[in-house]
Amino acid sequence: MAFQSVENTAKNIVGTVQAYSLFAYQGATNLFRPPIYWPDFLVQADIIGFGSASIVLLSGFFTGGVLALQSAATLSQFGAAAVTGRFVSTSMIRELGPVLTGIMVSGRNASSMASELGSMVVTEQIDAMRALGVDPMRKLVTPRIFACVTMLFFLTIVANFFGILGGAAVTVFMNHQNGTQYFSMAWEHLRHPDIIQGLLKPLFFGYILGSIGCFYGLRTTGGTEGVGRSTIQAVVTSSVLIIFVDFLITHALLSLFT
Repeated sequence: MAFQSVENTAKNIVGTVQAYSLFAYQGATNLFRPPIYWPDFLVQADIIGFGSASIVLLSGFFTGGVLALQSAATLSQFGAAAVTGRFVSTSMIRELGPVLTGIMVSGRNASSMASELGSMVVTEQIDAMRALGVDPMRKLVTPRIFACVTMLFFLTIVANFFGILGGAAVTVFMNHQNGTQYFSMAWEHLRHPDIIQGLLKPLFFGYILGSIGCFYGLRTTGGTEGVGRSTIQAVVTSSVLIIFVDFLITHALLSLFT
């Protein structure tokens, strides 16, 4: 019985990975084949982008403030408190900005996608769309995936900007350091590889959270209880995948640029 349980679990995992891979591939390639539902893309971009702007802004601002507070306390022991701006800007742009934005948007939007599409499956709206000759992948999934990719890119820039501002606020008003020196250090020590790394990650993270949210939403079974399960699975899986892919991208880019 134990062997059968392990075997069934392994089969379920392999089957889910295979189904998700095919689902994500189809959702991405549909953008290059008509019909393309641009109005749906714009609606989702508004929901994902502008709807998430406030939480991303606040999260980035306070994360930058915490970075400045902690780094200044440590660096001052070595007489290097002046490099706080460099530490905050590099940490936000290369790592914390993209990952924090991805996880925050995942918690807000991957869950909403899973619950929305799951409710449509439970109430048989998806079957009605197929009966009317509308492909749910093109109408529902592809606009959401590419809205996530597009808007997460810009949301990451917003998070980086406000993270650096948050670090500046703490540096000037709480640590009583020179603001001009902070911004000078933050700007002068940035390199192109840092910016490339920080702006490449959101493209992958947006694709992950959009496809995962839609994937679990369309796989919903078991009525309203199943909608709750799909929502939890979407948030947990997308958050873990974002961190895992972040590790892979960071390792690859550090190997490439160093």
